[in-house]
Amino acid sequence: MKKRIFPLKMAHYNTCLSRGTLLAKISRYRLRRRGAEDSSMQTTTVAKNNPEQTIRPTTLLFVGALLLGLLANVGLAHAVRLKDLATVKGVRNNQLVGYGIVVGLNGTGDGNKAAFTGQGLTNMLNNLGVKVDPDATKVKNIASVMVTATLPPFFKAGQTIDVTLSSVGDATSLQGGTLLVTPLKGLDNNVYAMAQGAISTGGDPTARGPAKQANHLTVARITNGASVEREVPMSFANKESITISLASPDFTTISLMKTAIDTYLGGKYATAKDAASVDVAVPAKYKAQEVALLAALENIEINPEHKARVVLNERTGTVVMGDNVTLNQFALSHGNLSLQVKPPPQPGSSAANAPVDTVKVGQKVVTLQPGVTLGEVVRALNSVGVAPRELIAIFQAIKAAGALQADLEII
Repeated sequence: MKKRIFPLKMAHYNTCLSRGTLLAKISRYRLRRRGAEDSSMQTTTVAKNNPEQTIRPTTLLFVGALLLGLLANVGLAHAVRLKDLATVKGVRNNQLVGYGIVVGLNGTGDGNKAAFTGQGLTNMLNNLGVKVDPDATKVKNIASVMVTATLPPFFKAGQTIDVTLSSVGDATSLQGGTLLVTPLKGLDNNVYAMAQGAISTGGDPTARGPAKQANHLTVARITNGASVEREVPMSFANKESITISLASPDFTTISLMKTAIDTYLGGKYATAKDAASVDVAVPAKYKAQEVALLAALENIEINPEHKARVVLNERTGTVVMGDNVTLNQFALSHGNLSLQVKPPPQPGSSAANAPVDTVKVGQKVVTLQPGVTLGEVVRALNSVGVAPRELIAIFQAIKAAGALQADLEII
């Protein structure tokens, strides 16, 4: 009996080996090979007649084909870069907020309906050297707004960010207005940016026909409307270790990440603290080059693990599921539909020779075997005309019965 030869797969060797790691190993092998060839340059004439030397080209071809196969399997394994799965501790956005006044509205502002709008305008005019009576400021072309922005990490003074304006008074529209200079503060009450400029609501409410766009006129936006005045202090220089955190905590994925980092760095530098974070000790060769280390680590590729999950949107009837969702044995009746997940009857048994059940005549009967995936159940139910909203009710009942091996999330 001949032995079956199975194709080599990446999982048989190292599931954490990334394409970058494999290329690095190939490069080191080529350097060693080149050094060996230089040292044996004087014996090449004798080696031509040596039968043992004729095997080496064949061996190299086999190794090359094996490595190409491994690279191909890595691409088919849907590896994901570390930068798409995790973040570096300390690298995050910062939220900014400020109170501002929009002027230049065409009678769609707050007017005298919001007392704080008149008070804010009076205080601003007083700061500009214009003395006015607060009771006399009854104008309808101004509006109070809250200005919000997100300051990305590593942004420097002089760079610009987008801002969003939201009306806090009784203004009916911010279309065509201009935001006066507004300081934007962080949670530490320090000013990090200054916003000002003409605003846009994203459409023309006076347009008709196909050009008319329905939009929210009390929320506007200014592209590059704020200038950064203060930088958020952040540095990776002279760090002993760097913490990398997973976006979706998982013990299997964090273990794969640790192994991949150790393989790339060539030693035990990574330590998994929990299911969400890994501490990476900075190697000696990367001292004072922590940015280069992070650039190398974020391009390592691994095959992440995900929990089996089914997401149902009851408002739209959308069903999203992963590929690890399975079902146990159960029976369900929903209207004129009968769904059964059970093993097939044994040949010669009474169930196999039983006549057709007259109770199920006129019903839609779907029978599947245990271990079937939820995707196969959906295809089977769609084939008999089950609507998406009925699918949601069926999945909820299956989960309540304990037959659905996945987390059920309803949004």
